[in-house]
Amino acid sequence: MTHRQVLESLSGLLLGMFVSILAGTVVSTSLPLIISDLDGNQSAYTWVVTGTLLATTVSTPLWGKFADLFNRKLLIQLALGIFVLGSALAGFSQDTNTLIVFRVLQGLGAGGLAALSQIIMADIISPRDRGKYAGLFGAVMAVGTVGGPLLGGVVTDAFGWRWNFFIALPVAIVAIILLQLTLHLPKHPKRKVHIDYLGAVLIAGGVSLLMIWVTLAGNQFGWASLASFLMVAGSALLLIAAVLVEFKSPEPIIPLSMFKNRTFTLSVVASISVGVSMFGTSVFLAQYMQLARGATPTQSGLLTIPMMAGLLISSTLFGTIISRTGKWKAIMISGAVLTVAGTILLGTLTYETSLVLVGVYMAVLGAGLGMLMQNLVLVVQNSIEIKNLGVATSAVTFFRSLGGTVGVSVLGSVLGTIVASQIKDGIGALAPSDQAAAAAALGSGTIPKVSQLPEAIANVVERAYGVGVGSVFLYSVPLALVTLLAVIFLPNAKLGRENAVQLKKAAADTVPAAAGTAAATPVAGTAAEVSPAELALADAATGAVALVDPISPLGTTNQEHGAK
Repeated sequence: MTHRQVLESLSGLLLGMFVSILAGTVVSTSLPLIISDLDGNQSAYTWVVTGTLLATTVSTPLWGKFADLFNRKLLIQLALGIFVLGSALAGFSQDTNTLIVFRVLQGLGAGGLAALSQIIMADIISPRDRGKYAGLFGAVMAVGTVGGPLLGGVVTDAFGWRWNFFIALPVAIVAIILLQLTLHLPKHPKRKVHIDYLGAVLIAGGVSLLMIWVTLAGNQFGWASLASFLMVAGSALLLIAAVLVEFKSPEPIIPLSMFKNRTFTLSVVASISVGVSMFGTSVFLAQYMQLARGATPTQSGLLTIPMMAGLLISSTLFGTIISRTGKWKAIMISGAVLTVAGTILLGTLTYETSLVLVGVYMAVLGAGLGMLMQNLVLVVQNSIEIKNLGVATSAVTFFRSLGGTVGVSVLGSVLGTIVASQIKDGIGALAPSDQAAAAAALGSGTIPKVSQLPEAIANVVERAYGVGVGSVFLYSVPLALVTLLAVIFLPNAKLGRENAVQLKKAAADTVPAAAGTAAATPVAGTAAEVSPAELALADAATGAVALVDPISPLGTTNQEHGAK
């Protein structure tokens, strides 16, 4: 495909991604106001975010598996429709419970968009060229993430927060039409498929129960209570059962054999901690700006621009560099170092920290994430067998969402505990008359509207959230270090030059021809020299068991190996 054809095919895909990001971020700056308006507390605030992440996490591997079985173009249009429907319904929420339910529906669609966009991009673009186009995805992500909070703040201040959920509808309709007109994928071959429903139910149940425990523990019951033990034990049993089912299923949701691939395993580990940084930052910085610094939703959106600018510039710039040079590992290690540094710097936040310094800290973290997020998917797609492209791509996204969900839940509980303790100490230091007013204003446990509080009480709240958010980032530093270690040990594989469609076509053309000669003619080169796709072709022809080198790059051409 020419550059123009690729851009035309990606147009609807990019717009669909933009819609999903916009619909998610447009409410981020107004969430404190939304929860306050619906009389919610810190637990409700966390669940509004966690509910979406939970649904995204649980559904992502299912979408990835469906992508290997069904029409990918139809699937991404369906995912976009579900996402937008959830967004529209969320605009009619009357309390936090209905808001959480509709945000879960949003999450189901978001899981499809997150996984399918990466899978379809691998269909039409080779790993070597994917960097510069991944930069486009990074740019769209950054624009949606920067523009969303800004637009959300303006809409909230002008028309009310409910309109944040409606503004994505016309853009989504355009995206669906563009996908129909411009995205041209080969016809999916008809074959008998087996959907692992039992595995899907067990994975969803185990992960969901774990998320519910993390959210409720420390709030509704103690971390070391009987309820905690039962929920953790139940989650462990469900996930163990899921592993047993996945081993035996002919079409597993997450093929466990992929974990033999060192690149895949290390990328999963790195993705978990990257998810905590990505989701946690967006959630807790909005609270910091509005509850510790007294910013309005619009101001909060403007104040987060440095982080998104860092992400935009780094993902676009280094994506292009990767495509030109084929070198990716040094860039990813540098990104991991910046992620660690940015997390440590944000861990120093207080309610008095200079906003200039806050902006610098956010830019550092954003640059690091921009160098990591898309490239973790890229290296997995480059190393995995072509038959597992969909599930491998969705698995990286799944574990990133899982890390984000667990991280936001745990860190939200930590933040709630620290803030409650700080407010209690702060109220105790007030004059007796102010103590009574503070007890009346803050006694319900709901997130307050700082601008409507008396100055003395507002100072207590701002100080509490300043200390709390800074502590949350400090507690997430070890996870950032895990990301750095995982990236350092990634095999430095060469990026292939063929896209997934070309590899599948080569497989279809080669297997019949190879069937008559493979038994007598060995595959050129050793196992370490040939790609997983080539080994899979030879094994399909001979019926032998595949001996796939997990480090060998997917998409490496036969010419490069000297096989032709």
